[in-house]
Amino acid sequence: MSAATDFIERRDLFIGGGFQPSRAGGTIEVRSSSSEVALGRVPDASTADIDAAVSAARTAFDSGPFPHWSPKERGEAIAKLSNALKARSGPLAALISQETGCPSQQSMGVQVFAATMVLDVYARLAGEFAFVDERAGAFGARVRVRRAPVGVCAGIIPWNVPLFIAAMKLGPALAAGCTMVLKASPETALDAYLLAEAVAEIGLPPGVINIVAAGRETSEYLVRHPGIDKVSFTGSTVTGGRVGGICGEQIKRCTLELGGKSAAIVLEDVDLGAALQPLLGSALLNNGQACGAQTRILAPRSRYKEIVEALGAAVGGMKLGDAMDPATNVGPVVSARQRDRIAGYLASGKEQGARAVCGGNVPKSLAKGYFIEPTVFADVDNSMKIAQEEIFGPVLSVIPYGSEDEAVAIANDSPYGLCGSVWTKDVEHAAQIAVRVRTGCVAVNSATILDFHAPFGGFKKSGIGRELGPEGIGPYTEYQSIILPAKA
Repeated sequence: MSAATDFIERRDLFIGGGFQPSRAGGTIEVRSSSSEVALGRVPDASTADIDAAVSAARTAFDSGPFPHWSPKERGEAIAKLSNALKARSGPLAALISQETGCPSQQSMGVQVFAATMVLDVYARLAGEFAFVDERAGAFGARVRVRRAPVGVCAGIIPWNVPLFIAAMKLGPALAAGCTMVLKASPETALDAYLLAEAVAEIGLPPGVINIVAAGRETSEYLVRHPGIDKVSFTGSTVTGGRVGGICGEQIKRCTLELGGKSAAIVLEDVDLGAALQPLLGSALLNNGQACGAQTRILAPRSRYKEIVEALGAAVGGMKLGDAMDPATNVGPVVSARQRDRIAGYLASGKEQGARAVCGGNVPKSLAKGYFIEPTVFADVDNSMKIAQEEIFGPVLSVIPYGSEDEAVAIANDSPYGLCGSVWTKDVEHAAQIAVRVRTGCVAVNSATILDFHAPFGGFKKSGIGRELGPEGIGPYTEYQSIILPAKA
């Protein structure tokens, strides 16, 4: 593949184990989020391309050897894929930074090695997972309970951490013996070709993994396709509702990992000096373009001014700039549309009475690129639009509270329930508060929004189902009970 700075022109899609010419008439142009310069052009997959990809995956599942490989063999294939991606880590990190705006100081870890670590976990779990359980049945019978692969899966990938989300879907799907059509986002269609090259070299049977990029209408065609047995979608709650509705109509299995508006509960005894940087890490990871970003900071009234000033000084001192500049702390957001959407939230916050301690604007000094000033809003009421809706950018809201009970109530007063955190000197007390927070994951004194060994997903409108950990394999399986006569 060409260097990430060269224009990338592709006319093919990865289908049936190799690169095939696309049947599409349209194309997708991917631009640098920092400079707006075109990085490359790829086919905008047509319905005929989707048919071909699903057919290849269907044949690989129904007639191919892969679903009958042993769990150990499937785990070895996952490990090979991880190694192939590690060998491409530099180009992957650079390309994803240019596409998404993720600062280069973060991209190697957040965008690449997080993905390979997930695959490494599933390479091991494939051999450890209990795919068969034999138990005593009623009336003296024996029952063999299998976790059979669910079949052909569609994995729909968002633009914010594309390789990582792809790994979250490929790892458990391959471990279970499923085949997959991965649909890359138009904003990050280029890095998907590096993933495809890695898949091509590891020796999987043709059609086990197929990779296409497409827009909204063709993506819906994939979801509706009768050859798809399960859909795994990561993206916005609005689109996830549409995906879930289609799957419900068709009685089709689905996993939905959706939006978030997570709260960081800062307790009165917090060591602010120690907590500040990891707290900001949980809030501004990938320029705030993370579903689990802790963008609501709940601060006790007794220390509210101190916390607001510390956050304002720290965020205001961050370097905003080109994602490829090693000194950049906050890069651009992914697109002009996303920048303009966030600018609307900045205006809404001011109109509703929030005070911008730092930032609060589209920077005039950066004429090119999709930049938003990293912003801290103070005097925020949890009913405000900026506190209730997912902004998906570098915008923090600091909300005051009185008692810890009020803090928990504010944290839970959200249509979302994905992540959260508690910050205090007393870890056991934090754990007691954590169980009261209605979210899928709560961290204590940590910027971590998930753990690769534990289930990840949300309550309420943050989604349905779980990914990661051994629990992530379950949604790619169906239970099958084989009732056997009692042993003589």
